[in-house]
Amino acid sequence: MKKENKNEDIIENKKEEDFERTLRPKILKDYIGQEKIKESLRVFLEAAKKRKRVLEHLLLYGPPGLGKTTLAHIIASEMGASIKATSGPAIERAGDLASIITNLEDGDILFIDEVHRLNRAIEEILYPAMEEYKLDIIIGKGPSAKTLRLDVPHFTLVAATTRVGLLSSPLRDRFGAVHRLDFYNDGEIGEIIERSSKILKIKADKKSVGEIARRARKTPRTANRLLKRVRDYAEVKASGVVTEEVARQAMEMLEIDDMGLDRTDRKILNLIAEKFGGGPVGIDTIATAIGEERETIEDIHEPYLLQIGFLDRTRQGRKVTKSALKHLGKDGQDTLL
Repeated sequence: MKKENKNEDIIENKKEEDFERTLRPKILKDYIGQEKIKESLRVFLEAAKKRKRVLEHLLLYGPPGLGKTTLAHIIASEMGASIKATSGPAIERAGDLASIITNLEDGDILFIDEVHRLNRAIEEILYPAMEEYKLDIIIGKGPSAKTLRLDVPHFTLVAATTRVGLLSSPLRDRFGAVHRLDFYNDGEIGEIIERSSKILKIKADKKSVGEIARRARKTPRTANRLLKRVRDYAEVKASGVVTEEVARQAMEMLEIDDMGLDRTDRKILNLIAEKFGGGPVGIDTIATAIGEERETIEDIHEPYLLQIGFLDRTRQGRKVTKSALKHLGKDGQDTLL
């Protein structure tokens, strides 16, 4: 039974990836939001083309779902280059990295997602590849070991991370440009939903788009995921037409409130408010109490709760805010805020 469930999860994740890929813009002018980054990239890309040189290495960071992977593919498209995508956890040995880099061609883009999870020993091998386009291969072990230096293609590393603070300084300093992706506003999210609706041929009116956008956590990936769920609900319950009321009913079924908080968000806030008098409380205590991984809370839930002013992060721990208590209907509660 467990194996069947795992296979079902793999299939579902593959479907979600295919879904995201379908909606992903291919060129910079079709990419909605992140205006300052887009303007910087236009200059960055044009300068590289005029000099007929490979693009400098680029680091993108910010919460999940804001478009880092999409930007990497757009950069490759704009440069007319091929892209090889991998992730930090997937590169387990030096040989894995060597195999990837030596199979690139001049001008190719190497995209490494979750780059903060690269092994430090592998980072050391990456440095000369980034700076000098050289790869140091160690042959043998012990006193008789020898280092063989190989030339590698002139490539561009585009790296993405949700936790830039975990990157080592030597790695971070080797990027020619570093960009932080910010949360989107509701108008931009609405544009993304409208674009996705046209691609997927979903009948959705303006009010329904606004209803979904308000609950999309200022994140394109979440917006597209919610649009898919609302479409499913509309096909079963409302003859396929997405109206404001249909969108609202779908969100109620998904237990997503009018601020975009899901069940886990509310569990976090309620826990701090009720069991710990509003905080402060340590992240590990929160994770244990609600049965979630610390990394899931820090990467998925905290950024949005901080962004909308429902959570404060202090040296002593996490605290709920008065705005959060009001949203939860606990504004009359005696807490230690």
